[in-house]
Amino acid sequence: MADHYDVLGVSRDSSADEIKRAYRKLARELHPDVNPDPHTQEKFKEVTAAYETLSDPQKRQMYDSGGSGFGGFGGGSGFGDIMDAFFGGGGSRGPRPRVRAGQDALIRVEVDLYEAAFGTERDITLESAVACEECQATGCADNTHPEMCVVCKGRGETQQVTRSILGQVMTSRPCNTCNGFGSVISRPCRECAGDGRVRARQTINIKIPAGVETGNRIQMSGRGEVGPGGGPAGDLYVEIVERPHEFLVRDGDDLHLQIGISMAHAALGTHVQVEGLDGTIDVEIKPGIQSGSPIVLKGKGVTHLRTSSRGDLIVHVEVQTPLKLNREQEELLQKFADARGEKQGDVHLSNREGGLFGKLRGAFHR
Repeated sequence: MADHYDVLGVSRDSSADEIKRAYRKLARELHPDVNPDPHTQEKFKEVTAAYETLSDPQKRQMYDSGGSGFGGFGGGSGFGDIMDAFFGGGGSRGPRPRVRAGQDALIRVEVDLYEAAFGTERDITLESAVACEECQATGCADNTHPEMCVVCKGRGETQQVTRSILGQVMTSRPCNTCNGFGSVISRPCRECAGDGRVRARQTINIKIPAGVETGNRIQMSGRGEVGPGGGPAGDLYVEIVERPHEFLVRDGDDLHLQIGISMAHAALGTHVQVEGLDGTIDVEIKPGIQSGSPIVLKGKGVTHLRTSSRGDLIVHVEVQTPLKLNREQEELLQKFADARGEKQGDVHLSNREGGLFGKLRGAFHR
């Protein structure tokens, strides 16, 4: 473990004010809000732990004499230590740190199809826990510091002896007076009430990559809740919710569009204008197209996530049969049918492999 004086960059004969100034300078440089790098956050916790020890006269005296700063009990293993291993948990002992990691946060952001396809940026405002500027995340009022708990003597736990069939058993539990911290804040900061953090609204810029869809989450490291005592912040997760488009239907990175044309245009062929993500697109309808036939426009769909390539826009053509005809139109259609040799009641059986009957025929011939 690094020497507390070296961590703060002060000499062993430094005054309390010098130690405090050194800590505040380092805290401003290493605070997670300023530098979210994980290594820096570990350094911030180390600096805070050193300050908690050296800012308390009793803990500093114990540390200088070779103790941990939270001592008061010998380092040897006695009867209580052995029994604790069986009945008291046998885990790590001592006070729990006031500086702890913060929680992750989740928000949902709505985007339209165009934003999902090509990416966008969004400024969002959210309320979360941030480090208290009044006390520099120490939780203490100005010119004060945590004081050793008089009940547990800085250990963070109390011991109780009970009788059992094995004789006397000593168990340990977190100290109720200091909640296991080993120290108490007798004069808490008026802004954060001793927690070292406050809730505040902040605006964050989010870069949404091209190709996202509903359910995708963007992880922003260190932009979640700041932990108690100004501990390292958790992560912020941005969940994407894509709004449905008016006439374009998304399937993965492909887009589907349905259009209707008349029988005459289907037979003779034509050109139609459709609206896609790239604006107006001219689509050629070849003569004799059948209802339901797809026309694939390559590279006119949604951008593939983390690449520059795109899916396709698939135009589904529906040939529309007129519902009402006047006498002149009926006569013209009848002449057309007579010219083609079509008679009432004629049925043409399809030999195409596709469609429902093609699938059924394939199923029976397996």
